[in-house]
Amino acid sequence: MKHAIRLTTIPLALAGALAAAPAVAGLEANIGVASNYIWRGMTQTQDGAAISGGLDYSTDGGFYAGTWTSNVDFGDAGYELDLYGGYGMDLGSVNIDLGYIYYAYPTLTDSDFSEVYANFGFGVFKAGVAYQVNADFTDENYLYLSLGADFDLGNDYGVSLYGGNYDFGSDGDDLNHFGVSLSKGDFGIALDKNDSDDDDPRVTVSWSKTF
Repeated sequence: MKHAIRLTTIPLALAGALAAAPAVAGLEANIGVASNYIWRGMTQTQDGAAISGGLDYSTDGGFYAGTWTSNVDFGDAGYELDLYGGYGMDLGSVNIDLGYIYYAYPTLTDSDFSEVYANFGFGVFKAGVAYQVNADFTDENYLYLSLGADFDLGNDYGVSLYGGNYDFGSDGDDLNHFGVSLSKGDFGIALDKNDSDDDDPRVTVSWSKTF
């Protein structure tokens, strides 16, 4: 997903980012189109459009595995392929999702990397932590922290607030991003900004469907 990570360590929307367990047991498929592929506040398509799709399988016991792909635009990387698996559970009113995700760019040499992650939900609030455990392009791993909130406005409308921070250690400066999105059924519009450059905030419109 993450050309922007590679740029930052040297000096990304569907959303972000960290994989989440499917809501129901069984096999599900998803497709989506967006005016930009934003991942953790950074474009993966040079501000161009993206088409994505994936498959998820989950069990009644909380285990899940899946794959997701999208076009990207950096170097020779024409597309991204993610593979992930994990376990979701409820501890009282707290939802917990633990897993591993591998980001692959088959047409771009020395670009793959992976993360272990933990996501937490409590009511409308959510938090996550991801740690890079392996990367072909660097020997130093980053830590990523995120916070957010999802609000149901009724009549199929929803609003999400979110933000995150990368800690690259000695390999680069920290990177922060934040955003807000409004959804109506399968359609959405989002506003994203990061502090890695002086670009204006990016507006993305999208449509997605799960089968």
